[in-house]
Order: sequence, then C-alpha cells, then structure tokens
Amino acid sequence: MFHWNKWRKRMGANTSSKRPVFDDKEDVNLDHFQILRAIGKGSFGKVCIVQKKDTETMYAMKYMNKQQCIERDEVRNVFRELEILQEIEHVFLVNLWYSFQDEEDMFMVVDLLLGGDIRYHLQQNVQFTEDMVKLYVCEMALALDYLRSQHIIHRDVKPDNILLDEKGHAHLTDFNVATIIKDGERATALAGTKPYMAPEIFQSFVNGGTGYSFEVDWWSLGIMAFELLRGWRPYDIHSSNPVESLVQLFSTVTVQYSSIWSKDMVALLRKLLTVNPEHRFSSLVDVQTSSYLSDVNWEEMCEKKVDPGFVPNKGRLHCDPTFELEEMILESRPLHKKKKRLAKNKSRDNSKDSSQSENEYLQECLEALQQEFVIFNREKLKKGLQQTASSFSRLESTEEAEAQEEAEEEAEGEEERDPEAESSNTAMCSSVCSSTSSS
Repeated sequence: MFHWNKWRKRMGANTSSKRPVFDDKEDVNLDHFQILRAIGKGSFGKVCIVQKKDTETMYAMKYMNKQQCIERDEVRNVFRELEILQEIEHVFLVNLWYSFQDEEDMFMVVDLLLGGDIRYHLQQNVQFTEDMVKLYVCEMALALDYLRSQHIIHRDVKPDNILLDEKGHAHLTDFNVATIIKDGERATALAGTKPYMAPEIFQSFVNGGTGYSFEVDWWSLGIMAFELLRGWRPYDIHSSNPVESLVQLFSTVTVQYSSIWSKDMVALLRKLLTVNPEHRFSSLVDVQTSSYLSDVNWEEMCEKKVDPGFVPNKGRLHCDPTFELEEMILESRPLHKKKKRLAKNKSRDNSKDSSQSENEYLQECLEALQQEFVIFNREKLKKGLQQTASSFSRLESTEEAEAQEEAEEEAEGEEERDPEAESSNTAMCSSVCSSTSSS
C-alpha cells in the first residue's frame, strides 16, 4: 500500500509542525515551494509535484524555459494560457493558483490531480464502461459549458488533457492552444491535435470561409468518449495526415458504432460527432436533452456526489517513472539545483559574447518577456475577497445595530417629550377619579 505521508517525508516535504511564515507583501517565488518529484513533460515544459512550505498544500508546478520558448516562438501561447487561467475557476478544470518567474523559467502552479490522465489509464488497459464514460461526458460538458460562458474555446480536448483526482472525477487541463472569441467572432487557426480536431477546423484552413466556434470542443469530446469505449478512435487520423486529405475523409467515411453499446449512448455520440456543426450538440442544454442523460442529477454532478465508477489506485502515482529518472540523471539543468546555478551565473562576467547580434536579440527578448510576464496569486485574491466580505458583513451588522439603537432611543425620547400624551392621561385619570368621587 502506498503511504502518502511517508512518501512526502522521503521526498523532503515539510512534515514538521513548524511552518515558515512569508511576508504577504512579497511575491510568491520558487523558494516558497519544496520540490518533490517530476511527474510529466510536455513539448516545452515540465511538471513536478511541489509543496507550499507555509500552508503545506500540495500542487503541480509546470515550468517552462524562457530561452526555449523564445526559440520555438511559444511565448505568445504561454502568455495567452496565463491570461485565460488567471480569469477562470471551475470544479472540473485544473485551476491556476500562482504564476511567477526567475531568470531562466516561467512557473505555473496548479491543482494537483493524483489520479493521472485518462491516456495513461488507456495505456494501462483500463476497461472503461458506459457508466464511467457517461460521467466523464457529463463532467466535461459542465466544464465546456463554463468555458463557453467565458468565451473560451479549449481546442485540445483529448484523454491526455483530462486528469483524474483521487476519487476518479475528471478535470480539463492544458490551455496552451486555447483562444478567446467574443461578439460573434470566429476562430480560423489550425490548432489542436489532428485526431481530435473537428471537420470545420480543417475546412476553414483549406477553403477559408467563416471559421469555427465552440462546437469544435464538443466534437473532440465525442471522439474521446468513443475512444474510451472502443479502444480506438472513430476516424483513422494521425498527425502525419495532410490536412487536405482530411477534408475529404469526413464526407466519405462512416463511423461504425458497436452493437453492444446502448442505443441511447449511440444516439448521444451521433449528435456529438455530427459533421455539420450547426446540427451538433454543443452546449450543456443540448446534452441535457439526450435520453441517455435524462436520469442525471446535475446538481449532484456539480458537487462531485456522483460515483465515478473507476477510482485510480491510491497505492501508486499514475505517471511514467522515467520522468523522475530523466530529471535526476539526464537533465543538464535540474530544477532542484537551480538556486546554486543562478548564483554562479550572477558571479560570472556577463559581458562576454555580448557583442554578438544573436545574443543581443535573445537578451532583448528575455528582457521584454521579463517585463510583460504577469505574476498571479489566487490565494491572496481569495483572502482579499474573504476580508472584504467579512468587512461588509461587520459593517452591515454595525449599521443594523446602530439603526436599531437609534430607533429605540427615538422611541424613548418620544415617550418623554409628548405633552399631549401626558395631558390626555392626566385628564383621563381626573375624569375617572371625579366620577368615582361623585358616586
């Protein structure tokens, strides 16, 4: 059995009762985190598990080398991803908590999902049942509907980008190719992963036209659901396929649905995999009309009260162990040795090779990146909102108490100052006394 606390202690996590205290005015930086282990690697970034030293909260931290991002022309994508993640938060997304930078890297600290991505479990030959896939479709429908309300197209919905938490609930991650469209705008770029990209993306690229919109994410959801149930995708598309050939493919190939699937599931998949985006299910309202999802309690779904069916093994970390070996053995600039390396770099003579135009251009790009990078701290924002709400609550309570006190004082004052009331009472008493006396 995997013992999480023992593992944290072995990896150097802070398990003592004494926690460091950081200045609230200080920006969060790498020193605020204990680096535990590497768990993933993308096209231009790596991911490791970290623990924030003061709160002892565990996170996943993605870090991207600045120079590599500049050389690969990826800076714009990183900035767009940060811009999007800083503005959104949802129960079925992998949410951003902090972003910061140093001389070498840009950092994004996000929710830690220990259940692994769905691609990993596919490769481990997990047999996904209809009920499991049904849950993923519902949870992703809620996430995509939220993104649509924020004018965001994800453009890369696939098993690799859906992470499971420890209880088996799905969370969408990786907004590297996401885009924002507003006021009836249409996207036109060829973006995403070819086997999961909707027909209109290829058509827009080859033939021009009006572009595409939010419907493309729901097509990707349909492709993924089919793949989880069948073990392969409905269209035999690979990254090497020419875009022009794919435009023809969707009009000539018919999707073959398994005879053992329920009719209602097949009906839902058909609506998600409708080639014409105008007739495709592409909103939460659409999928809620599906007979297959008619029994779903959406309020419980939002609160993660529906049993996922598949719960990742808690006795292991669901990632490729070679990531950790690569970081420890093959990586020339490992993250855990960064502090010493940066200190050495500062002590060197930085003037050498400065006359070379290539180095000057790179330095200009690095300086521009340094200035434009946006630092983010969701923890501080939440504390600020809580303090504001608490202040408003105290203010309202104080105002109510003062108003009540004023009303009581005013009422008492009226009783003391009302001569007519006193005169009337005296006259009444005299009248009663007089009548009693005469009788």
